[in-house]
Amino acid sequence: MKKIVAIIRPDKLEEVKAALERIGSYGLTVKEVGGRGRQLGITESYRGHDYKVDLLPKTEIEIVTKEENIENIIETIISKAHTGDIGDGKVFISPIDEVIRIRTGESGEKAV
Repeated sequence: MKKIVAIIRPDKLEEVKAALERIGSYGLTVKEVGGRGRQLGITESYRGHDYKVDLLPKTEIEIVTKEENIENIIETIISKAHTGDIGDGKVFISPIDEVIRIRTGESGEKAV
Protein backbone atom coordinates (compact mmCIF):
# COMPACT_ATOMS: atom_id res chain seq x y z
CA MET A 1 0.00 0.00 0.00
CA LYS A 2 1.05 3.58 -0.65
CA LYS A 3 0.10 7.02 0.59
CA ILE A 4 -0.15 9.79 -1.98
CA VAL A 5 0.04 13.37 -0.76
CA ALA A 6 -0.68 15.99 -3.40
CA ILE A 7 -0.29 19.71 -2.79
CA ILE A 8 -2.35 21.57 -5.40
CA ARG A 9 -3.93 24.95 -6.12
CA PRO A 10 -7.20 25.35 -4.17
CA ASP A 11 -9.16 26.16 -7.34
CA LYS A 12 -8.22 22.77 -8.83
CA LEU A 13 -9.68 20.67 -5.99
CA GLU A 14 -13.15 20.08 -7.44
CA GLU A 15 -11.73 19.12 -10.85
CA VAL A 16 -9.25 16.68 -9.26
CA LYS A 17 -11.92 15.14 -6.98
CA ALA A 18 -14.32 14.60 -9.89
CA ALA A 19 -11.59 12.99 -12.00
CA LEU A 20 -10.56 10.69 -9.13
CA GLU A 21 -14.17 9.57 -8.72
CA ARG A 22 -14.36 8.79 -12.45
CA ILE A 23 -11.43 6.38 -12.12
CA GLY A 24 -12.92 4.73 -9.02
CA SER A 25 -10.77 6.40 -6.35
CA TYR A 26 -13.23 7.65 -3.74
CA GLY A 27 -11.46 7.80 -0.37
CA LEU A 28 -9.41 10.89 0.35
CA THR A 29 -8.64 13.46 3.01
CA VAL A 30 -8.43 17.15 2.16
CA LYS A 31 -6.73 19.92 4.15
CA GLU A 32 -6.38 23.62 3.50
CA VAL A 33 -2.70 24.48 3.99
CA GLY A 34 -0.24 27.26 3.27
CA GLY A 35 3.14 26.85 1.67
CA ARG A 36 5.77 28.09 -0.69
CA GLY A 37 8.22 26.68 -3.16
CA ARG A 38 11.30 28.02 -4.86
CA GLN A 39 9.58 31.32 -5.63
CA LEU A 40 9.47 32.08 -1.86
CA GLY A 41 5.99 33.55 -2.10
CA ILE A 42 4.80 36.57 -4.05
CA THR A 43 4.84 40.35 -3.69
CA GLU A 44 1.53 42.14 -4.06
CA SER A 45 0.51 45.79 -4.03
CA TYR A 46 -2.44 47.20 -2.12
CA ARG A 47 -3.22 50.92 -2.14
CA GLY A 48 0.28 51.78 -3.25
CA HIS A 49 2.07 49.62 -0.69
CA ASP A 50 3.96 46.47 -1.56
CA TYR A 51 3.80 43.53 0.79
CA LYS A 52 5.20 40.02 0.64
CA VAL A 53 2.96 36.97 0.90
CA ASP A 54 5.37 34.15 1.66
CA LEU A 55 2.87 31.37 2.42
CA LEU A 56 0.40 30.89 -0.38
CA PRO A 57 -2.91 29.06 0.09
CA LYS A 58 -2.75 25.46 -1.10
CA THR A 59 -4.86 22.33 -0.78
CA GLU A 60 -3.42 19.03 0.41
CA ILE A 61 -5.01 15.77 -0.69
CA GLU A 62 -4.09 12.47 1.00
CA ILE A 63 -4.99 9.11 -0.53
CA VAL A 64 -4.02 5.64 0.70
CA THR A 65 -4.33 3.04 -2.03
CA LYS A 66 -3.24 -0.35 -3.26
CA GLU A 67 0.04 -0.53 -5.16
CA GLU A 68 -1.66 -1.29 -8.51
CA ASN A 69 -3.69 1.97 -8.41
CA ILE A 70 -0.75 4.33 -7.88
CA GLU A 71 0.10 5.25 -11.47
CA ASN A 72 -3.51 5.87 -12.51
CA ILE A 73 -4.18 8.09 -9.48
CA ILE A 74 -0.97 10.08 -9.92
CA GLU A 75 -1.59 10.62 -13.65
CA THR A 76 -5.14 11.78 -12.89
CA ILE A 77 -4.02 14.27 -10.23
CA ILE A 78 -1.25 15.68 -12.40
CA SER A 79 -3.42 16.02 -15.50
CA LYS A 80 -6.19 17.86 -13.63
CA ALA A 81 -4.01 20.03 -11.36
CA HIS A 82 -1.59 21.15 -14.10
CA THR A 83 -1.72 24.77 -15.32
CA GLY A 84 1.88 25.12 -16.46
CA ASP A 85 2.47 28.06 -14.12
CA ILE A 86 4.71 28.30 -11.08
CA GLY A 87 2.89 26.99 -8.01
CA ASP A 88 1.05 24.03 -9.55
CA GLY A 89 2.20 21.88 -6.61
CA LYS A 90 3.83 18.55 -5.92
CA VAL A 91 2.95 14.88 -5.41
CA PHE A 92 4.66 12.76 -2.74
CA ILE A 93 4.43 8.97 -2.49
CA SER A 94 5.23 7.04 0.70
CA PRO A 95 4.92 3.41 1.77
CA ILE A 96 2.20 2.46 4.26
CA ASP A 97 3.00 -0.45 6.58
CA GLU A 98 -0.48 -1.11 7.93
CA VAL A 99 -4.07 0.13 7.81
CA ILE A 100 -6.81 -0.81 10.27
CA ARG A 101 -10.48 0.05 9.76
CA ILE A 102 -11.75 1.15 13.18
CA ARG A 103 -15.38 0.13 12.62
CA THR A 104 -14.73 -3.51 11.60
CA GLY A 105 -11.17 -4.20 12.74
CA GLU A 106 -10.21 -5.22 9.17
CA SER A 107 -6.57 -4.66 8.35
CA GLY A 108 -4.30 -4.43 5.34
CA GLU A 109 -5.65 -3.84 1.86
CA LYS A 110 -9.17 -4.89 2.96
CA ALA A 111 -9.23 -1.81 5.19
CA VAL A 112 -8.38 0.52 2.32
